[in-house]
Amino acid sequence: MPSGLQMSDVAKGLGLVVATALVVSLTKLPGYAQGKPTAAQMPQSAIVQPLLQSTPPVPSPTIAQVDERQIEAERLLDLGVEQALQSQFHAAIASWQQALTLYREISDRAGEADALTNLGIAYRNLGQAERAIDVYEQALMIARALGDRAREDRILNNLGAVYNSLGQYERAIDIYQQALPLFQTSGDHAREAATLGNLGIAHDNLGQYEQAISFFEQSLTRFQTLDDQANQGRTLLNLGITHENLGQYGQAIVFYEQALTIAREIGDRGVEGSTLGNLGVAYRNLGEYDRAIDFYEQALTIAREIGNRGGESDALGNLGVAYDNLDQPERAIDFYEQALAIAQEIGNLGGEGRALGNLGLAYNKLGEYDRAIELYEQAIAIARTIGDPVIEGNNLNNLGTILLGADRFAEAEMVLRQSIDIFESLRADLSDAQLIAIADAQARVYTNLEVALIAQGKFTEALVITERGRAQAFALQLVLRQDAAAENPVTIPSINDIQSIAQEQNATLVSYSLIFGEALYIWVISPSGDIQFRSVTFDGADSSINPIATIDGPVDRGDESSSEINRLVADTRAGIGVVGELPSQRLQSLHQVLIAPIADLLPTNPNANVVFIPQGSLFLVPFAALQAENGTHLIEKHTLTTAPSIQVLRLAREQLATASPNTPSILNRIVAQALVVGNPEMPTIPSIQLASLPGAEAEALAISALLDVTPLIGNQATETLVKQQLPTASLIHLATHGLLNYRDTPFDIPGALALTAGGGDDGFLTANEILDLDLQAQLAILSACDTGRGEITGDGVVGLSRAFITAGVPSVVVSLWAVPDAPTARLMTEFYRQLSQGQTKAQALRQAMLMTMVQHPEPRNWAAFTLIGVDE
Repeated sequence: MPSGLQMSDVAKGLGLVVATALVVSLTKLPGYAQGKPTAAQMPQSAIVQPLLQSTPPVPSPTIAQVDERQIEAERLLDLGVEQALQSQFHAAIASWQQALTLYREISDRAGEADALTNLGIAYRNLGQAERAIDVYEQALMIARALGDRAREDRILNNLGAVYNSLGQYERAIDIYQQALPLFQTSGDHAREAATLGNLGIAHDNLGQYEQAISFFEQSLTRFQTLDDQANQGRTLLNLGITHENLGQYGQAIVFYEQALTIAREIGDRGVEGSTLGNLGVAYRNLGEYDRAIDFYEQALTIAREIGNRGGESDALGNLGVAYDNLDQPERAIDFYEQALAIAQEIGNLGGEGRALGNLGLAYNKLGEYDRAIELYEQAIAIARTIGDPVIEGNNLNNLGTILLGADRFAEAEMVLRQSIDIFESLRADLSDAQLIAIADAQARVYTNLEVALIAQGKFTEALVITERGRAQAFALQLVLRQDAAAENPVTIPSINDIQSIAQEQNATLVSYSLIFGEALYIWVISPSGDIQFRSVTFDGADSSINPIATIDGPVDRGDESSSEINRLVADTRAGIGVVGELPSQRLQSLHQVLIAPIADLLPTNPNANVVFIPQGSLFLVPFAALQAENGTHLIEKHTLTTAPSIQVLRLAREQLATASPNTPSILNRIVAQALVVGNPEMPTIPSIQLASLPGAEAEALAISALLDVTPLIGNQATETLVKQQLPTASLIHLATHGLLNYRDTPFDIPGALALTAGGGDDGFLTANEILDLDLQAQLAILSACDTGRGEITGDGVVGLSRAFITAGVPSVVVSLWAVPDAPTARLMTEFYRQLSQGQTKAQALRQAMLMTMVQHPEPRNWAAFTLIGVDE
């Protein structure tokens, strides 16, 4: 993904004047992809821009008063800056080291600090982060000894930039936070604005996009007050980059175009080139490769005109990626080799590593595996040298895929495990949203390792890996709810753990893993602990399931959108949602893929629980409605539940309150504080009129009569009152409208339930609000449309169901589509009647479906609901 413009400082001597500070914008242009379509990034070479002066020039002393060594030192300092402008960092280092020696000879401590600061910038651009940190810390000690707060602040910003480039973003944030109050106290609003921008970049790199946008907006406001157009342009560019990281490419383009306008108005050719490059990345992510190429070519022209060799290398590399996307690997190789030559010439290790990795990708496409492996090994060595674990992990994953293509499965397993270890080491102290984003970005490496293990016949080890790669953020949230002080909160289940979970649940577990849209892996774990593996290869796929065919980019929902299984799921759901002909053929096709291969492994007792662990689009499958060739639906033969992972299933069970063994039915255990809501007075939402739901009202009244509780109906069902009663409710039943995509900000978990507005509440109970509650209920029924849907991620479905389980509810009944009013009321009433007769939750739902099916045979009327979590 594109990275932000890093704002840091370089000191520059001005003739005989005491050295003053100039801001350097270390432009992290969109780096080359380590796979398509998303680019992997590293810090790029500096573009020196004289934007801010922290201290005014002092009168020049007469020549007689000036030591000739000081004059020479100032000249060398200036020369080094000019060399850095041309990305000639080795030459700049030589100049600044000579200047440093002279400053030390004449005991010019301020000049010594400036030379050390500039050396740090050069070392950082050469990928020598440890050396950069060392000289910055020396400079920092001098500035503090001199009591020079301005220099101290500038050096802190540079030091923060190094830690940012190392991927130590929390450390970078800590350093920027040290600098920020110093600027605020001194009234240096220009440097305050720059530091806010740097904080935005660090948070962006952590995936903390909401915080990043907040800091960028604060920075932009200050630069606008200062009428600093140059840095306004940079900040707009950074805002565009963050929105692009969120997948909001249209919004990103808006910010890029604003930044481009400013850059052209003030003649800031460096930022103009950077913005054009980022526009290219945005259009490439939209699949508009020809338009992306046009922007890259414009960026290349500017880089050559201003002598920005680092920018030239970046543009060439991005052109290579675009042609790679267009399946022109030979042409891509030509651009990659040009980019590599420049990176090596200017000593840009980061650019060199990216070019080598992309060359490896291109040669892999051409089937030249040995050459590709050699290139990736070089790229990995560079990533280790410059200390970038993210790039190292990506390159190890790509090397693993090439080894898979060469049938070197044991070697692939080794490097893929290294990649996973690196990625998992980077997850400490990240928020739930950040962990979800990482799960999406890193999903492919787990799938690759599954392929490597299956190819070696290591079926149970592959099951551990598929479990290790899913719902880890979800599991972490559950553990922290139970024990906020847990030091090692999430332990990956072993084979023995998985077997014991099946035994504890007294259930048959069925775990699915989608393999690059080409195959499906299925594990069946019986209550006795027996584990069986089956696989399905889709039409047109390589029977060996060689992932190289689809490995040229990170896994995302777009990668698999055209796969056979996803098309089948989408077509089936579309057919179910239409009143009329039963989509038997589609339901049978899904049954053939998902159930037929394991039908002999499922229990023969229809009351025995079967727990499906889906992945990706399989979360949207109405398993109950799947139909065998003889017309029998799956729910007629089996009792069904689902879970996002085996580990989450165990954690949800631990949430379940211990019930008295003498209690005759589950219903009697959970009705003491039942909360039943039906057909609230609907809130208003722009451009949408939510209709009244008389069936939901009848449903709530019937259920309340059965439970002997008073329901909240109409204008009594206020959001305020519901939120007050939710924490003490033992059972939650909400019959209302569900809004699938409702969220207050792009960072909220999607999903909301409609309630009555008032008392300061808008009437929409959102997933984020639910997460803020501590719930005690043993069961929640979300009798509304689409409550089981949400954002499908590598961590499972992120939406209302996840929010309720995380908040403490071990079992949630949700819907997979817009449910019809009257049949749903009948189904729910029957569900509670079955519970009152001693059925488990899943058994009661099954019987309710079967009863509803008699009067309303179309699957849309009875198959939408599914039980997620514990069946007890």
